[in-house]
Amino acid sequence: MTGSETPSAFRLAYVPGATPGKWVRIWNERLPDTPLTLLAASAAEVFEMLRDGRADAGIVRSPVDRTIFSAIPLYTETTVVVAPKDHLITAVDEVAVGDLADDVVFHPLDDVLDWATLPGKPAVDRPATTEDAIELVAAGVGVLIVPQSLARLHHRKDLTYRPLLDAPQSSVALSWREDATTDLVEDFIGIVRGRTVNSTRGRTKTEAQPKEKRTEGGGAGQRKAAGNKKPAGGKKPTTARTRGGSTTGAKRGRPRRRS
Repeated sequence: MTGSETPSAFRLAYVPGATPGKWVRIWNERLPDTPLTLLAASAAEVFEMLRDGRADAGIVRSPVDRTIFSAIPLYTETTVVVAPKDHLITAVDEVAVGDLADDVVFHPLDDVLDWATLPGKPAVDRPATTEDAIELVAAGVGVLIVPQSLARLHHRKDLTYRPLLDAPQSSVALSWREDATTDLVEDFIGIVRGRTVNSTRGRTKTEAQPKEKRTEGGGAGQRKAAGNKKPAGGKKPTTARTRGGSTTGAKRGRPRRRS
């Protein structure tokens, strides 16, 4: 249902690695009287926040339960392998899954990639979080496979990453509870989709100014057309040239005989 009452603020949850800053700036410009509150959440927690009403919308990672939530796909991330700077992968621009056969590959409990079979050698224990796995990679124990935004989020000077070919990818979407599609949710959808303020689907639309009508008989085009009008019969009026080079509409008379 569409909300008839305007909340005091719009609450947007977002998962680690998501960067909603651009959309927040546009929101603040268009709806300065309605603050936007950002709520950080884990990839699993964000759906709980949407379900129980703690957030109005969220930037989430797929998959999305479409029986409860609506979603608009935003982008799909490149998958990378994170390793120490002295690792062999630093010698190449891209890494194949088979290149990790001899490496210990960490699989944290909050992993957002859907693996059928994790490459490399499994670690003895699964780290609780991606951040914990990053610490182990920095210690030289193994490598970690994550979406590129998470590699950037947990960047360290002693680590680097390379794109991993033929690996699962993580897709990011804007999601909200289907039965809670409020006016403010519609406003944020419009911003994410790049609609202008004057979009016909935006609540913040401003009325377009009516076009100026031309008066009858006015306008440069009509005056030009009137000036080029030909007389009946399609012939142009003829003019006579005098000896002095000027023109006149009078006909020349017969020359007088000399005596």
